[in-house]
Amino acid sequence: MHLSSTLGHPAIHARRKRRLSRKALGAALGVCLFIAAVTSWLATRTPIVDLGNEQQLSESGLLQDWAEGAVIVMIRHAERCDSAPGPCLGDPSGITVAGSEAAARVGQGLTQLGLANADLLASPKVRTRQTAHFILGQAVPSAAFLESCDNRFASEALAHKRAGHNLVLVTHNGCIDHFARQQKVAGGQRDSNYASALFVSVDGNGKARILGRLNEPDWQRVLASAGK
Repeated sequence: MHLSSTLGHPAIHARRKRRLSRKALGAALGVCLFIAAVTSWLATRTPIVDLGNEQQLSESGLLQDWAEGAVIVMIRHAERCDSAPGPCLGDPSGITVAGSEAAARVGQGLTQLGLANADLLASPKVRTRQTAHFILGQAVPSAAFLESCDNRFASEALAHKRAGHNLVLVTHNGCIDHFARQQKVAGGQRDSNYASALFVSVDGNGKARILGRLNEPDWQRVLASAGK
């Protein structure tokens, strides 16, 4: 048979169409499986809501849990001297003057929440001890696990939580990241700003649940709107 007539034979065209159809179907199934896998993965992730939003603050249950002494709040130290252009308090390993002012504003917010039934701990680092001092207006006991920031951080934090007492931890981004990892927070949501606070509710069985994050500029506004 002549080559040109063979190439143009209807049966050959039909086979080609079937092959292309099977390839297209396979590609479509691959895309569907990929989307399903990503959707399933996302469904297992824990979102960190912005408690600077009044509605999300209300829906989080933070105020009620705090009143019951069922909260751990992890606060990242304020702006560090060695990575900011502003004037320092003195020690170059500590925080800036602007950082101390931010920490004081966080302290005002915590005072509005109430510290009567709160236990307070800080990392031994200069920047965290300074931050804790400006937040709480006093020297705060140190704990080494707040500096180590390893994969034992979450269990250590929960072990220090007493029933009926909130726990305020002044620590580092790396420690907060370890806790968020254990709670299955996606990587893009784990970073903490200077002096931001991650609030975690702890039930009677010691199980933790992230309530959300509150950034330093939002404390006064949202707490005032919530009637605290």
